[in-house]
Amino acid sequence: MTFPKTPGQRGDDVALEAAQPGFSTTVGALRLRSWKLGAGQPTQVIDQFTWADFTHTVDDRADAHIGLRDGRFYLGYFLNGRPGGVDENWATGEGWAIAVTGTANVPGYRMSFATETPAEIISAVVAQVLATSRPL
Repeated sequence: MTFPKTPGQRGDDVALEAAQPGFSTTVGALRLRSWKLGAGQPTQVIDQFTWADFTHTVDDRADAHIGLRDGRFYLGYFLNGRPGGVDENWATGEGWAIAVTGTANVPGYRMSFATETPAEIISAVVAQVLATSRPL
């Protein structure tokens, strides 16, 4: 490959050898993949929560709120993004929120996911979180 001289450059054109070390690959080596995209069906997540152990609320915006009856777990599903914030604007793109309340000695945690995160991924996360819970 040959590049033209730049102003002020001396000598012949600059040549780049194709055999020089660096990044090279083939399409076969890239192993191109297809990824699950799109929000999917929220029921894949919501159906994991039994009516006996969890409260289920659907608000006037059709957002779902699920909580453990002891108040230590919360899942929010926001169809069009989560409302609220300092000036009550929408929290752009937040479609799911999961929170587990901590104890006096150990802090809790919160996770959120975009509105377009596939429901299968949220379902797997929720299943793992629920698997860590133990009755006292």
